[in-house]
Amino acid sequence: MHRPIRSYVIRAGRYTDAQKIAIDEHWDDFVVPFEARLFSCEELFGNGNPLTVEIGFGMGDSLLEMAMANPQRNFLGIEVHKPGVGKLLHGLAENGVKNVKVFCHDAKEILAHCLAPSAIDTLLIFFPDPWHKKRHNKRRLVQTDFIAGLLPLLAEGGRIHLATDWEPYAEHMVEAMERVEGLSNANGAGQFWAKPDRPETKFERRGVRLGHGVWDLLYKK
Repeated sequence: MHRPIRSYVIRAGRYTDAQKIAIDEHWDDFVVPFEARLFSCEELFGNGNPLTVEIGFGMGDSLLEMAMANPQRNFLGIEVHKPGVGKLLHGLAENGVKNVKVFCHDAKEILAHCLAPSAIDTLLIFFPDPWHKKRHNKRRLVQTDFIAGLLPLLAEGGRIHLATDWEPYAEHMVEAMERVEGLSNANGAGQFWAKPDRPETKFERRGVRLGHGVWDLLYKK
């Protein structure tokens, strides 16, 4: 039986009381059950506002901050780590945020089945698992074939914003992205984005404390 290569591992995680309560009380308010069919913004959000999709939002801090700062945009978060989903749900409910929906499911399946051509205005991939060991590099989410395959989902002029605190993965991202036909590096071929427009994430702060650099890339269709 052929098993697909996963870019993530579902790790067991402890839930705080707030996360458990949020999952129990607000799951149905924000989390969309996976079905292998197209979902429109009108169905999910009740409007046709521009859509930002974040793959792997972790604990959801930056997604919550972006959604609160941009009520004129829709945000779709994809994450398989349920404690992180619970933390985001708590924040969404506590702050009365209405412009966020969540899929707790494999991002590759969401992108393959659930979003229409040109549906995404901005795609965010912040601090994905770098899969440090060389034999695991094939598991890295950011690969030329993966990005090229989702390009039809990106609106004309749409953006892909990547970030990592692992330099070898940053170099890999550049190589993979520069090979995608139909994308241009907004900061010049092979260049990183020196002053990215995004909130600082928990993983970024941790990386900085450990002495890591942080590398952002911005590409436009």
